[in-house]
Amino acid sequence: MRYDFNEPINRENTNSVKFDYAREYFGTSDLIPMWVADMDFRTPDFIMDAIRERTDHEILGYSVRPDSFYQAIINWYARQQNWPIQKDWILFSPGVVAALSMAVKAFTDEGDKVIVQPPVYHPFFSVIRENKRVLVYNTLIEDQGNYRMDLDDLKKKIDPSVKLLLLSHPHNPVGRVWSPEELKEIAELCLENNILILSDEIHSDLVFHPHIHTPLSTLGDSIADNTITCVAASKTFNLAGLSSSAVIISNEELRARFNHEIQTGHLHMGNIFGTIAMEAAYSKGADWLEQLLSYLQGNADLLVEFTESNLPGITVRSPEATYLAWIDMKNLGMKSKELRRFMINEAKIGCNDGSGFGPGGTGYQRMNFACPRSTLEKALDQLKQAVDKQWSRSSFK
Repeated sequence: MRYDFNEPINRENTNSVKFDYAREYFGTSDLIPMWVADMDFRTPDFIMDAIRERTDHEILGYSVRPDSFYQAIINWYARQQNWPIQKDWILFSPGVVAALSMAVKAFTDEGDKVIVQPPVYHPFFSVIRENKRVLVYNTLIEDQGNYRMDLDDLKKKIDPSVKLLLLSHPHNPVGRVWSPEELKEIAELCLENNILILSDEIHSDLVFHPHIHTPLSTLGDSIADNTITCVAASKTFNLAGLSSSAVIISNEELRARFNHEIQTGHLHMGNIFGTIAMEAAYSKGADWLEQLLSYLQGNADLLVEFTESNLPGITVRSPEATYLAWIDMKNLGMKSKELRRFMINEAKIGCNDGSGFGPGGTGYQRMNFACPRSTLEKALDQLKQAVDKQWSRSSFK
């Protein structure tokens, strides 16, 4: 079956955060929303059909996750990422951010240090601060758009109070797919210093050829024993509103500690439709994902080519993974607030401001290009007109 990703779909008045909350967030709704990380494509038919079939039984009482739910996850990761998972390793969480917060509480105490690698997904910061832990930045090194981990800096910041490292893998927002060599280096350093790793792998299906995602836990038993992995079908299949994800923990002791947090918060039940959607996605989604990746790669290519040809002062590298472009606008010479106003009022595009992703993010915009190509083309044309207008002003030259 061929899927139509070119179809424009009106998402307004559906209580969509990306569309219906845009006025409150940006101060206007007169823009193209390209911020929140969900896609403007229909959730696949095989998922919607499974949900509709369940609604035919008109009682939505308490439910459990059947064996077929776990088997779908096991089969998917064995097939897609060559990762053999056992059923007992799989725990439920109502979303990856919730899992991050539970992990901070389960594996650290108040006052302990937790390391993050900015510029990075902003909830990494809040789950640390709001749980009264100490946030430690190990800022990525950027060289002409290429990012790498700064292990020398990391070594300097390790002390006995560092208990946990949050790894974005693939990285949001810079789009890196960490290589096995990079992963082994940081994993071994954490093992040597008794630092647990939480690997957020929610974008791991959205990896573009020739790059290959390597689950951190596949790099050896000792690394797996020191890793908590968060996964979900939400980014891959546009299911974020169902608040369902899985946490994979092979270490029995760590799994028991994490499960205690789930049970203490009474967060283990989930919802009927999240279970049904995840099972359908992981059982039937391979062909849809292949077509999605091809379309997203086309959007990424358009974004890069258009920027190189038409947007002086702006650079963007095609991401190795994710549908999130990390756009470097530092050469426009604007401060963060000025750049935000420029994007909203002149370009009329709603992106995430880079400063929200922590150190290394100032001067960047994160653009979600998981939209029909016509929407992306319109946004790029608007950005070109705004940039041309700015460059034409003598004070901007």
